[in-house]
Amino acid sequence: MSRPLLLEGGHVVDPSTTRDGSADVLVVDGRIEAVESDLVGPDDADRLSVEGLVVAPGLIDVHVHLREPGGEHKETIRTGAQAAAAGGFTTVWAMPNTDPPLDDPAAVGFVRQEARRWARRGEGGARVSPVGAASKGLAGEQMTEIGGLVDAGAVAVTDDGRPISDPALMRRLLEYTQTFGIPVLQHAEDMRLTAGGVMNEGSVATELGLRGIPSASEAAVVARDVLLAELTGGHLHIQHLSTCESVDLVAAARARGARVTTELTPHHLVLTETAVRDYRTEAKMNPPLRTEIDRTALRTALIDGVIDMIATDHAPHHYEEKEREFDDAPFGVVGLETAFAICHQDLVVSGDMTLPALVDRMSCIPARTMGIDGGTLRPGSPADIVVLDPDARWTIDPERFLSKSRNTPFAGFEVTGRVKRTIVAGETRYEDSA
Repeated sequence: MSRPLLLEGGHVVDPSTTRDGSADVLVVDGRIEAVESDLVGPDDADRLSVEGLVVAPGLIDVHVHLREPGGEHKETIRTGAQAAAAGGFTTVWAMPNTDPPLDDPAAVGFVRQEARRWARRGEGGARVSPVGAASKGLAGEQMTEIGGLVDAGAVAVTDDGRPISDPALMRRLLEYTQTFGIPVLQHAEDMRLTAGGVMNEGSVATELGLRGIPSASEAAVVARDVLLAELTGGHLHIQHLSTCESVDLVAAARARGARVTTELTPHHLVLTETAVRDYRTEAKMNPPLRTEIDRTALRTALIDGVIDMIATDHAPHHYEEKEREFDDAPFGVVGLETAFAICHQDLVVSGDMTLPALVDRMSCIPARTMGIDGGTLRPGSPADIVVLDPDARWTIDPERFLSKSRNTPFAGFEVTGRVKRTIVAGETRYEDSA
């Protein structure tokens, strides 16, 4: 076991315990031992001054693409976990749309074992939890053997990258996953409405001569699935919400008692379809950036709690892939290393949300909602901790990313709020050198 660690003189922000004030944090054997003022700690403890900094539960991202196996030129489990730690994340959920997909126990087990292997070698980052495929081959036809996936370490199921289009399959998934206490994650998109679309349908798409994706393609699936969640009592989690219509549907379903949770990406929080002008492929994603009306509705829903959490949908792509013509370039942007700063700048610096509320949506709520052991500094819990400098001003430079990919729409953005240190199970996995 590593030596005890004492974080001294910081401002502790932990919404799970309603703590928001000066305190020391003692870590022993990889777990939180105490959070109190003027802690002495064991004689052999390593002491770290965090005066002037914020100490909070490690951030949690339930939607990342690590590309391994099959896409190691874009990202690997090692580089993705390291990038996550650089962004303050201590736990990430890896999506199953790899090559081959994570649709059998062996594939799910590989992801867990690979993350642990790098951690043992001292090159680990965030904890990596695999999400299993909902259907075999991600084909949307036959349900995977979910019990076997869960036994191998799967924490949820999804066909992310593709929707679960068959309503009968979605019903069975929502019913069957209750046996294992895991959610069904849905990429809400009616592919018949979006076929060939590359950006939001509207005036900007018309101006650029690009085929659009209507907001109805998302809202129609959300409407269907919240009804199925009501019918079955299963836990439906809608990924990367992007339209005001979807927000209204979720709010109404939750008011009726449906077990529906949602996430919002930093790029949908901050950007609109206008970011695509000049055919900027780094702003091409699915679901696409929408209108200012949608962005405002999403932001309000996050502040009000209709949208539960922030997730990055970190989707790395090689430089040459994003350099293609807009129609041919792949969807997706990276986000692990910029998420906290973008959200802090837009929500906290603006005065529309407190820092504890942001930590709640990026750590405590994902943990509590998804059954993750984390998201708290309560004694006895894993010592998964992020140390933040909320006043640090910096400019986003993709060349400094630890991710293998650089496809971000936020290059050159000036932001306030920086991750200084990320601790996983009491071990420093990232330390800012700036």
